[in-house]
Amino acid sequence: MNAEGSVRILDAVEMDRALTRIAHEIVERNRTLASLAIVGIRTRGVPLARRLAAKLGEITGTEPPLGTLDINLYRDDLSLVADHPILRRTEIPFEVDDCKVVLVDDVLFTGRTIRAALDGVTDLGRPAAIQLVVLVDRGHRELPIKADYVGKNVPTSRQQSVVVRLEESDGVDEVLVRGLPAASQTGTPRANGAAGAGEGAPAGAAKTGKKVAAKSGKKPRPKSSKKPGAGKAAKKKAAEKKATKDKAAKKGKKKTGKSPKGASKKKAVKKKAKKKSKSKPGRAGKK
Repeated sequence: MNAEGSVRILDAVEMDRALTRIAHEIVERNRTLASLAIVGIRTRGVPLARRLAAKLGEITGTEPPLGTLDINLYRDDLSLVADHPILRRTEIPFEVDDCKVVLVDDVLFTGRTIRAALDGVTDLGRPAAIQLVVLVDRGHRELPIKADYVGKNVPTSRQQSVVVRLEESDGVDEVLVRGLPAASQTGTPRANGAAGAGEGAPAGAAKTGKKVAAKSGKKPRPKSSKKPGAGKAAKKKAAEKKATKDKAAKKGKKKTGKSPKGASKKKAVKKKAKKKSKSKPGRAGKK
């Protein structure tokens, strides 16, 4: 990244490689260049179209006809651009009727420039087909337009700009993206606060958690004074005590044979029967 806050996404070598690949794709798709012509959209689409036509000539041995197209009169925002727009020459030295026209532009953005170019071409005749070549596709389409051949797809935000510089007009071949978001320059900032000391937390997270708790005024929980295994020992002792008690109770039951409650009940019944027998007079007394 340079001082302007821009990043180079294509240099001269990469740009040349992209155009070579596109030339091979055009040959593969169209099989023959007999009825094919290249049209560059002003301004930077024109030098790119010249380079592409030269590469097609190297591959096939025959360079296709080349034209240039000015789309200013076909723009849908013409009244917003200027009262007197600058008009450049459109040069199409071939018949458009029944011809395969390959439009060439530097950057595909909203699709409005290409829509204007389509109007410009169809005003000159009825082509058999129109194909589109772009060096960079940056997305954010506003019209249903898609490139047939793309040098590089570059995801961007609407606040960013893509700058294409060419040797013919700018003295250097490169593509830059300007106005990168702050997050991509400085890296992703960490979330406020410390991470918890759970699974996957970095080392030292527990200490940080303690510091946060101290700042918030919450007292840390006191550590338990109980030794590990103390609860088990107490349970074992209570079980032993209960077993001893049950054993003693069984012993007492064996000695008496009957529970004290049952013995007292039998004694009371005997006493009652004795009293009853005393109160009744005998048969001898009656006689």
